Amino acid sequence: MGFNCGIVGLPNVGKSTLFNALTATAAAQAANYPFCTIEPNVGRVGVPDKRLDVLAEIGKSIKVVPTSLEFVDIAGLVRGASKGEGLGNQFLANIREVDAIIHVLRCFEDSDITHVEGSIDPLRDIEVVETELMLSDLDSLERRLLQAQKRAKGGDKESIGLVSIMEPLVAALQDGKPVRSAIPLGEEEGVKRLQLLTSKPVLYVCNVEEASAASGNAFSERVRTWAATQGAPTIVVSAAIEAEVSQLPEVDRKEFLETMGLAESGLDQVIRAGYDLLELLTYFTCGPKETHAWTITKGTKAPQAAAVIHKDFERGFIACETIAYDDFVAGRGEQGAKEAGKMRIEGKSYTVKDGDVLLFRFNV
Repeated sequence: MGFNCGIVGLPNVGKSTLFNALTATAAAQAANYPFCTIEPNVGRVGVPDKRLDVLAEIGKSIKVVPTSLEFVDIAGLVRGASKGEGLGNQFLANIREVDAIIHVLRCFEDSDITHVEGSIDPLRDIEVVETELMLSDLDSLERRLLQAQKRAKGGDKESIGLVSIMEPLVAALQDGKPVRSAIPLGEEEGVKRLQLLTSKPVLYVCNVEEASAASGNAFSERVRTWAATQGAPTIVVSAAIEAEVSQLPEVDRKEFLETMGLAESGLDQVIRAGYDLLELLTYFTCGPKETHAWTITKGTKAPQAAAVIHKDFERGFIACETIAYDDFVAGRGEQGAKEAGKMRIEGKSYTVKDGDVLLFRFNV
């Protein structure tokens, strides 16, 4: 099951610097966090999770396998992208493929780095990008709605359903609001299938100067305040610091970050925030061969969670032995948890929870 976040923004905001630092860090951490380059602008990065090492120690595991996310560095967008300006068509095609958007914003002054809009104003930059995405969605939806309305008049049931979904979305876009603000209740999956750009969740990443990496600055505060009104998360990073951290040996990184007043790297924050943005959770399998983290979406039932490991596990699912992470740790493993009465046998209707340590029973 693959999940990916597209890194977007105007040119010269630090987008590619952030992506390069992200993938360089992952490559350097290959012993613990597997990384691979799928294409020049796609990187798969391990999701930091301290629980993995704890479980591996208890399980005396030979191998540790974290769960991962893909990050896609998408070509910089400019005004008029929805009409094909710049690399507009390529940009919009790439962004349709991602599950969530990480919007990098320039929140620092530097006379040596030109800004495509001529000045530093992250809220204006948000508007530029969002407007281009909304215009593209509106153009696409209006054409599709017209076709669906014609078929609906002929009694086509699927088209009637599509019209009821698309009409409020078109109205929202015409009113200058993104699709995600107008999704009809219970129609989330239907809207998802439309692959609309502004239906995707967004994380705003404020790229600040080094001195503001720990606490942010006036620019990032404006973004945080605005994003909160949209129900969107915000993270402050310094792409320059992250680029430097990515080149350091693992043993030196913590000390370097502490000298900068940082408890952890901004990239770790971005990875975790991307994971949360997609409403994902992690369950674990643990044994002497390996401790493995697995990614599923919130609300996933046990048989579908098993399918992430292998489709046969879902097809032949019988039950799963379930131990909560805290109980597994308190019992120092499966046996101790069982003796404490903390191991449960769950069936097909069980909704897997974050941190569950699972052993699937199946028969094919």
